[in-house]
Amino acid sequence: DNFFRDVEIEFLIHELKDPMSIIETGLRTLLERQDKYGSLSPRQQKTLKRTLRNSKKARQMLNNLLEIGRSEAGCFICCRFQPAESAYEALKDSLETVAGSIYEEFRNCASEGEAREFLSKSGVVMDVEPQAAKTEMFQDEVKFRQIVGNLIKNALYHRQRRIEIKMALANDQLVTEVIDDGPGIDPEHHELIFKRYAQVQKCSIVPRKGHGLGLAGALILARCLGGDIQINSEKGKGATFRLTLPLNLESVQQ
Repeated sequence: DNFFRDVEIEFLIHELKDPMSIIETGLRTLLERQDKYGSLSPRQQKTLKRTLRNSKKARQMLNNLLEIGRSEAGCFICCRFQPAESAYEALKDSLETVAGSIYEEFRNCASEGEAREFLSKSGVVMDVEPQAAKTEMFQDEVKFRQIVGNLIKNALYHRQRRIEIKMALANDQLVTEVIDDGPGIDPEHHELIFKRYAQVQKCSIVPRKGHGLGLAGALILARCLGGDIQINSEKGKGATFRLTLPLNLESVQQ
C-alpha cells in the first residue's frame, strides 16, 4: 500500500509541474512583453509579480518533494561545482521567493560588488572564508542548492532585521551556517522542527509559517548526501542552522 501511495504521489507531482510551468511562463510574458501584450499599471505589475513569486514557490515545493523521494531511493547526480557560487544562486532564488521587495532592487544592481553591498545594507550577509570560496566539491548540486535554499528561506521568514550565511572548511567537510535574529526555538522543540508536517507554535514569539516540509526535507537530503544539520537556538535569541557535508560523496558511499 505504501509503495502504491508513493507512486501515486510522485505521479501527481510530475503532472502538476507542467501546468505550474505554464502559469509561470504566462506571468513572465505579461510582465516582460508589455510592448506586445499591453502596458500594465503599477498596481497590476505588483499583483503579477507577487503571483509569479508564489507560482515559483509552488513549483519549487514540487521539485523539493521529488528530490526528497529520489534521495531516499538512492538516486544522485553528482558533479564538480563550487559550493560558494551555488549557495549564492540559492540565496538569489530564496530572495525572489520570500523577499520580493529586496529581490527587485537587488536584480537592478549594476555589478556583483554593488549587489553584495546592497544585500549587506538590507541585512543579508554572506561570509565565505577564502579557502571555501575557491574549493570544489563532488556532490549532487541540485540537492545541495535545495538544502541551502531551504535553510535560507527559513531564516528570511523568521528574521527581524538580519540573516548571515557563513561558509568554511573543516577537514574534508564543508560547513555552512545560516543564522537569523528571529524569535528563536526552545531546545525542547529542536527535534520537532525537523519532522514532516510538524510546526512549532509554542516555542516562537510569532507563528511559524509553511507546512513543516522545508527543514524536514533539508535534513533528509543532507543525511542522504553523507552530512547532517544541527541547530543552535534558544527562545528569543535567534537560530543558527549548521549544515555539514563531505566534499566528496563517493568517499561516503564506498
